Amino acid sequence: MLEVLQKINGVLWGTPSLILLVGTGLFLTFLLKGLQFHRLLYAFKLAFSKENEEDAKAEGDVSNFKALMTALAATIGNGNIAGVATAITLGGPGAIFWMWVVGLLGMATKYAEALLAMKYRVKNANGEYSGGPMYYIERGLGRKFKWLAVAFAFFGAFAALGIGNSVQSNTIADVMSNFLGINGWITGGILVVLTAMIIFGGLQRISTVAGFFVPIMAFLYIGGSLLIIGMNYDLIIPSFQLIFEYAFSPISAVGGFAGVMVAEAIRNGVSRGIFSNEAGLGTAALIAGNARADHPVKQALVAMTGTFIVTLIVCTMTGLVLLMTGFWDPTGGALSGVAHDASLEGGALTTAAFGSVLGGFGEWIVSLSVIFFGFSTIVGWYVYGEKCFEYLAGLKFINAYRIVYVAATGIGAIASLTTVWAFADMANALMMIPNLIGILLLYKVIVKETNSYFQSKQFKQEQRKAS
Repeated sequence: MLEVLQKINGVLWGTPSLILLVGTGLFLTFLLKGLQFHRLLYAFKLAFSKENEEDAKAEGDVSNFKALMTALAATIGNGNIAGVATAITLGGPGAIFWMWVVGLLGMATKYAEALLAMKYRVKNANGEYSGGPMYYIERGLGRKFKWLAVAFAFFGAFAALGIGNSVQSNTIADVMSNFLGINGWITGGILVVLTAMIIFGGLQRISTVAGFFVPIMAFLYIGGSLLIIGMNYDLIIPSFQLIFEYAFSPISAVGGFAGVMVAEAIRNGVSRGIFSNEAGLGTAALIAGNARADHPVKQALVAMTGTFIVTLIVCTMTGLVLLMTGFWDPTGGALSGVAHDASLEGGALTTAAFGSVLGGFGEWIVSLSVIFFGFSTIVGWYVYGEKCFEYLAGLKFINAYRIVYVAATGIGAIASLTTVWAFADMANALMMIPNLIGILLLYKVIVKETNSYFQSKQFKQEQRKAS
């Protein structure tokens, strides 16, 4: 089964899919006239300002800020620690540049997903809103596309059990065992109890926990990264020179380093960038539909800031630490010249890089970040899974899905998940394809809603108040 899944993933995550993802972002960037660049400061203001009177009165379940924090809880994960390390070791420093590119283009995709989620959301039997690709595919494109909506929801519900849950608990258990000597059964039991306490409290409890939890864990990891960067401030410019140089030039093989072609830098940067920010998968749209906002564009702008935070800030911090310490290259790299164990990879490589500068304190930062990031992903992805399951089966069986989700958390902590990882990768790709088809076919709606908001009296009044 593993061999079959790996072959399927080789096709699903091959060059055509990456071109589709990047091409969609490029197409939307052109249509929206680079909105993610010239409206970025306004978007951050909407995300982090106190909820205004209009939005407080608007329909929805959670504030813009809580919707963003819930999405970030699911998105800021171990891909930002282990994924970036993998991208650089396989693609060289230039992979970071291509992560930036896919992140900047992905902001337009994330914007489109959230806008459509708000416009086509529905109110369920509990009086809560539900939105996401399955709703804008069916309601925006018509009943003849319902099969595409069902496909997205089906694979979304399963992906949540895998990449969003059991593989995260498995990573947490591994860290707890190696770093603290705690048995996987104990870790699994703790995770089961904590996960159940949060998700059985519903969206309000999940969003509240995320709103408290995400800023703390981001501060911990980014703070540690900035400390290392500050201690090596003389290497900041040389690090960026490496990134830009090897984004367009191959790296020669030296010592234990095999060398990297430009195509590898592009492929690894693009693929890991997509996995880190999830732009195009449709996941952020599943929570965006619950936000309180008096216009879909406002929540869409808030949602796109998540991609900026994840890729342009968190992933960049990891990349700079790896470059400055030389841990992207077993020979020590061009900056540090200090060789390290060539067998290190992924999260272990990032941990070693932090430890090389901050000692045990640095290792603690990364280990705790892996635990916090992993658990926040479990909680955040539950929202995604629930919305997909609700679309398929209604609210009647939601508690059954919650029980299965909690059980997957415990099983993940003690099981070998190589096959689950492969299945989760496949499910992600099979979510992405219906979502991107829906976005591309609804591009006129995206442009119309965007133009109507920025030309409205409402926006002009807000601008006058701000000035």
